[in-house]
Amino acid sequence: MPHTRHTAPKAFVSRKRGAPSNRRLPPELRAFAIQLVRGQYADFGPTLAHEKLLEVHGIPVSVTTIRKWMISDGVWATRRERKKRVQQPRRRRACRGELVQIDGCLHHWFEERGPQCTVLVYVDDATGRLMELRFVRSESTFDYFESTRSYLHRHGKPVAFYSDKAAIFRVNAKDPRAGDGYTQFGRAMFDLNIDVICANSPAAKGRVERAHQTLQDRLVKELQLRKISDMDGANAFAPEFMADYNRRFAREPQSAYDAHRPLLPHETLDRVFTWQEERRVTQNLTLAMHSAPQVRRFCSANPSRLALPALVRRPAERVRLSSPHLLPLRKIWGGPGASSDEVGNGSRVASLTLDSSTLAANSSPAGVIKNGPPSSSVVTWF
Repeated sequence: MPHTRHTAPKAFVSRKRGAPSNRRLPPELRAFAIQLVRGQYADFGPTLAHEKLLEVHGIPVSVTTIRKWMISDGVWATRRERKKRVQQPRRRRACRGELVQIDGCLHHWFEERGPQCTVLVYVDDATGRLMELRFVRSESTFDYFESTRSYLHRHGKPVAFYSDKAAIFRVNAKDPRAGDGYTQFGRAMFDLNIDVICANSPAAKGRVERAHQTLQDRLVKELQLRKISDMDGANAFAPEFMADYNRRFAREPQSAYDAHRPLLPHETLDRVFTWQEERRVTQNLTLAMHSAPQVRRFCSANPSRLALPALVRRPAERVRLSSPHLLPLRKIWGGPGASSDEVGNGSRVASLTLDSSTLAANSSPAGVIKNGPPSSSVVTWF
């Protein structure tokens, strides 16, 4: 009581506060463990160092204690203390159209008013201008085809596109079994003489990544103010938004030269922006798609057309045969009167039959029959 009377209210505080714990591990053990970690396990994490101390040296110390010791002695750094990777800045390209960064951004653009969708964004590296903006359901090859087609009609051909390493732009398989090393988008850009450069990190294409952040703020609110809740309305509003965005944020390039190039006469976009696959016509003048029982039959009056290479393009259903020369033909669709091998287990299969008499009449100038197979024969699905 005298103690309580003279020291209250401090008398109610335990005198053990601030004193070393009675269950504290010996300082010698800590010094020995840290010495082992510094000498043999300097590049080990706390968990792995704990396992080695226990299994090799017989030191029964918990992972939490080892981590605290390593942090307090400067052997291990917390995530907050670790230095972030420094990205070396890359200078902007000098000319407009010299490099265009492209990417897709999945976001709730219409908030709760509509479904989640993706915006395909094209940003010029030299100026930071929005060159193309399109709302689509998801990132796909054909959506990039349509966006790139619109870009080419509006601005011309850039020198290069800068993208990520998505499968749309790059063949990610280490040892692909077939193909020429190009994706469908890469092959189309190769045909148009446009380079496709794949970035190694998101920070490398930081201009389009930062544009995503701005769009997720400003574009969402603009759509909200205009009560737009679908992709068609958003795509109709996109040109107005791009003009306002470029007026506010675009900068002048270092050089006034515009690196965009016009389309050449032979660069037909309807032909370039198709899904193309190589097939070889068999000895019985047929070719198969995706190992299905459906076959496309080609009939000719001359055996020299056997085993000619075929390039297959299939955006939809209508079939057309083309080659470097004009080939007269007539279409035959599988129907009630078609044979079973033409229809293929009852499926509606398109087949083409070359008109032998017309081909024979036109074979000499075209060099289709008498001079051997043409360099390429194309089957196009539209």
